[in-house]
Amino acid sequence: MLNEKWCSLEETAEYLGVNKDTIRNWIKKNSIPAHKIGRQWKFKFSELDEWVKSGKSAIV
Repeated sequence: MLNEKWCSLEETAEYLGVNKDTIRNWIKKNSIPAHKIGRQWKFKFSELDEWVKSGKSAIV
């Protein structure tokens, strides 16, 4: 998606149905597709969907 908006850590946790600490742990393990913009982590739902579909989310 060309003009997809960046989502916050909070929005991503809600989208995936996990808590924010889980997202932070996945970032530390370098397993979730996350992008650091300034001091904040941002996510794209399309990348998250691909990550889940690929089965990589089951490994963490």
